[in-house]
Amino acid sequence: MFKIYNTLSNKIEEFTPSENNKVKMYVCGPTVYDDAHLGHARCYITWDTLYRYLKFLGYDVTYCRNVTDVDDKILKKADAQGVEPAVITDKYYKSFIDSMNNLNVLRPDIEPRATKTIGEMIAMIKKLEQTGFAYSVDGDVYFRVEKYKKYGELSSQPIDDLLNGARVETNDKKESPLDFALWKKDEAHGYNSPWGKGRPGWHIECSAMNKKHLGDTIDIHAGGADLAFPHHENERAQSECANGCQFAKYWMHNGFVTINKEKMSKSLNNFLTINDVLKKYDTNAIRLFILTNHYRMPVEFNDVALSSAQNGAKRLINSIAGIETNETYDNQAIEEFKNAMDDDLNTSKALAVLFSLVDKIKKNIDKVKSASTLKYLGEVLGFDFSLSQKEISDDELKIIAEPLYDEFNISKDISYKDIINHIIAIRKTARDNKDWIKSDEIRDKLLSHKIQLKDSKEGTTWQIL
Repeated sequence: MFKIYNTLSNKIEEFTPSENNKVKMYVCGPTVYDDAHLGHARCYITWDTLYRYLKFLGYDVTYCRNVTDVDDKILKKADAQGVEPAVITDKYYKSFIDSMNNLNVLRPDIEPRATKTIGEMIAMIKKLEQTGFAYSVDGDVYFRVEKYKKYGELSSQPIDDLLNGARVETNDKKESPLDFALWKKDEAHGYNSPWGKGRPGWHIECSAMNKKHLGDTIDIHAGGADLAFPHHENERAQSECANGCQFAKYWMHNGFVTINKEKMSKSLNNFLTINDVLKKYDTNAIRLFILTNHYRMPVEFNDVALSSAQNGAKRLINSIAGIETNETYDNQAIEEFKNAMDDDLNTSKALAVLFSLVDKIKKNIDKVKSASTLKYLGEVLGFDFSLSQKEISDDELKIIAEPLYDEFNISKDISYKDIINHIIAIRKTARDNKDWIKSDEIRDKLLSHKIQLKDSKEGTTWQIL
């Protein structure tokens, strides 16, 4: 019985989709104005794992993750560079997708762009205005928060408390300081609308894309904890008032990635991009680092933790190297795995099941069955077993490496443990210089020594044949 923590009820609930075996799942996607960082990795690996596990359980999942490509930050960067906003959004959307691919994050079933949903946003705002939940002032349109009596439930903040803590801005056109923008007047970058040229507020974008692609009511709405208020609170309010029904049955939020106990974010300028982290740690290490912690808890980033995760991931992935896996599985291990994941996606306990299978493989206990089960369950958590390498001893590596010093004219100052990576670095320089002949020559020489190279977007890995 799959159970998840519902932010709306503040408790763990049994998961029951609205429509038999079908699951409609929406995750707030990126605002594409910069490269994705480790905080994004935490978010999208978490919901990638949920998506994979729901499918593992046999659900027919429709996963929608939006792209916010109209936003103040995008327009500011476009104006600063003297280009059209689409130049910025196309560049960073591609960067985001590359990062997700490098993290082995599955593409969602639907990936709508805000700029392609403007008509639906205008229609929803008009409906809210007609029913008295919205009002226009000089080309701007605002949502009447106090008219929606359930406002504050999602973030567990009574509306009176929100009103008491609200900042009253001078010369504000809003009826109440809590009211939020549905449409913003914008002559320079705006779209035509009943209220004049303008562009949508951030919150209405997700409501309209949800309605267009998944319908009035969805099963799971997920995102980072920082989105619970005000984004998800506002999104829920405007969707339920426009559609006249429950918006989402289950709200799920992942915890922050922190550095020195502070949330990682672009605004604090303390973020590490995914591409930067992948230069030092591979995709499996990052995934293990994130999944070792419960998704609702904060994760403190540091090199010690990631180095440990790198070692653990290598142990996990390399344990099946050289073993021909099949579809014969350890049913007890599968049941233990399900029990862990059914408990609000307890990936830490699920990982313990995987490492118990690693121990069985090392001890040669039902080796093929254990390896097959490990790969089967490991892929549910999103690990990439194509990166596995057969482990060899130091003595074996020394025998393989010693002839390479003379063949590649390399100083003995380079240790035999580092020599292959040193040669790969020489080859990378050749590739960067588009010296494909030298690059191929180095690859073929290494292959003659039973060292096979594998090139990917993450770089070059090697294994002994």
